[in-house]
Amino acid sequence: MDAVNTEGPRAGRREWLGFGVLMLPLLLVSMDVSVLYFAVPFISRELAPTSTQQLWIFDMYGFVLAGLLLTMGSLGDRIGRRRLLLVGAAAFSAASLLAAYAGSAEVLILARALLGIGGATLMPSTLGLIRNMFQDDRQRGTAIAIWTAAMTGGIAIGPVLSGFLLEHFWWGSVFLINIPAMALLLLLGPVLLPEFRTPHATGFDLVGSVLSLAAILPMIYGIKELARDGFAPLPAAALLAGAAVGALFLHRQRTRPEPMIDLTLFRRRAFGASLLVTMLATFALVGFAIFTTQYLQLVLGMSPLRAALWSLLPTVGVGAAAPLAAVAARRTNRAYVMAAGFVVAAGGFAVLTAVRPGSGLWPVMIGASLYAVGLVVVMSLVTDVVLGEAPAERASSVSGLLESATEFAGALGMALLGSVGSAVYRLRIGPALPDGLPPVATGEARETLAGALTTAARLPGGTGALILTAARAAFLDGMHAAAVAAGVVMLVAAVLCVVLLRHAHAVDAAAARPDGPPADVPTLDRPAAV
Repeated sequence: MDAVNTEGPRAGRREWLGFGVLMLPLLLVSMDVSVLYFAVPFISRELAPTSTQQLWIFDMYGFVLAGLLLTMGSLGDRIGRRRLLLVGAAAFSAASLLAAYAGSAEVLILARALLGIGGATLMPSTLGLIRNMFQDDRQRGTAIAIWTAAMTGGIAIGPVLSGFLLEHFWWGSVFLINIPAMALLLLLGPVLLPEFRTPHATGFDLVGSVLSLAAILPMIYGIKELARDGFAPLPAAALLAGAAVGALFLHRQRTRPEPMIDLTLFRRRAFGASLLVTMLATFALVGFAIFTTQYLQLVLGMSPLRAALWSLLPTVGVGAAAPLAAVAARRTNRAYVMAAGFVVAAGGFAVLTAVRPGSGLWPVMIGASLYAVGLVVVMSLVTDVVLGEAPAERASSVSGLLESATEFAGALGMALLGSVGSAVYRLRIGPALPDGLPPVATGEARETLAGALTTAARLPGGTGALILTAARAAFLDGMHAAAVAAGVVMLVAAVLCVVLLRHAHAVDAAAARPDGPPADVPTLDRPAAV
């Protein structure tokens, strides 16, 4: 791909102030992915969700967000990105209020779905407005780099902030913090942010939007239930129905003049393979985070704030991982650097399989740091490849596709790895429970580790201690199984990087030119500028 260098008018103070306002919704949307990590014991104690409901409380936000990102990006181009941003801010505030005062697990799941809808209006609008506000290449590159850092930082800050709030307030406070920031956005957005809509855009593809959502949700439901309980007719039918609707969606994208997804991009090996690689990395990074946070709080017995602060330790190495990966990619083939990142991540998961009830803090911190550093190396490089493969006129829609893919992969990782951990926990906890327990206590202890801790606290000392020991050992067995699954995925991803991406640019260039690639075709070890 040839380098393209265009310069436009430089942004001034107004644009940078508007950019600062745009960071508010981005931080909050990314924080809501992780803000519930340390609220699990509090929600379990007050709302008593089943293990399936507990997974849905986590997963629903990411599923809906991923399902609607493409839709909302397309809608913003037609009705105006600023307008959609402000509508989304109001919706996000209302959903946050509902979540904070939810009186049941079902209401909280509904509120998380509504938060996902609001978040889907905010994320593509922020990136779209940034592209419109910063027409100078260097300024836009700086703004997008800050945007990426803010999104990543929001996910890391979420548990810390929730830990602080849970130390002083009730669990609903982790949602109420959204409201003041969104109010500030509603106040300053109309003054500092420009409006932008695509001129002469065709009508909004409502049918395509419905098809995309109708494909994702049944498939996720089917995968979750099959992973949790094994084969059953209803989940299998939901999975097949979702796949069938997905095929209809893809057919519609092939036949429309202005599709939500430009499927021709997938003919380029570097694009499709890179998208797959970033999904595998996100699957493991987001999907396993719940195990490390619950280990700190429920196995080691840390307070929410202390556990949240310790959970920041893996980010120390992450801060240096991206720039070091960029340096390494200039010296060797980028595919090999990505593969090395996956191997390091697999090593981290291997360390976590060795954690025992008496292991303490450091083995988990070392394992979590290794897999976080390895996966950030992969994700920092692969994003560059995906955007570099996209034509300039498609960069915004490709960014929405990349966000959708990573959100979907993260939610899927939480569902599948969480289901693996829950299944092993229930398998191991049953035989280890003391005889003579009341049926209600047995049921609570078998559902989740948090339920077992609640049950143990209500029973006499000796019996409670036996339940506590059995539950923590069963939880670690579940964590080990999830770590093995994640480690296998990482090794497969490392092989895919080498096989599919080592010569991907040269293959794509050759496919585009009947006479074969020219001598100066850029390869993955010499990335093209966009």
